[in-house]
Amino acid sequence: MQNALALALVEHPRASLQELACAVGVSKATLYRFCPTRESLLERLQSSSLNAYKSAIKDANLDTAEPREGVRKLLENCYKNKELTLFTIQHWQPELLENGECIIAQEKIDAFFLRGQQSGHFRVDISAAAITECFHGLFFAMIEAERLGRVPRARVLTIIELILMEGASTASSTPS
Repeated sequence: MQNALALALVEHPRASLQELACAVGVSKATLYRFCPTRESLLERLQSSSLNAYKSAIKDANLDTAEPREGVRKLLENCYKNKELTLFTIQHWQPELLENGECIIAQEKIDAFFLRGQQSGHFRVDISAAAITECFHGLFFAMIEAERLGRVPRARVLTIIELILMEGASTASSTPS
């Protein structure tokens, strides 16, 4: 129900609890038992989003995974809760960047990309932190593009992986 509520809030940001209950196909009473106020719903979804993000990182085994497999696994894990990610983007609060758990999670991804740089799998002329930001930016942009119908669902993860791992240029292209 959380992912459905997150998506309903993305698509109807000003919806009342009654309208949200209707949008996800539950009774108002069921939603009120889940979260009695809109504020508590927003807090619960933010917390669930952070927990899903931390689990996605943990389950990708970034400390031991080969670079390409680590990227693929992280993408697959994050995609499982893409609705929560879309919710977090739309209801962004700058304090989230100061959250210790967020910082630790981001540092784990930075360390993964740094390890990949040290093993020769990722470019070294772009910092690991910048690659992490590119990962997040591509993921956010592509799941939003999917939601809007601009990118087919079946290709989202492949596109992100290809752009992140190989770039957008063809092998034969050279800068002018």
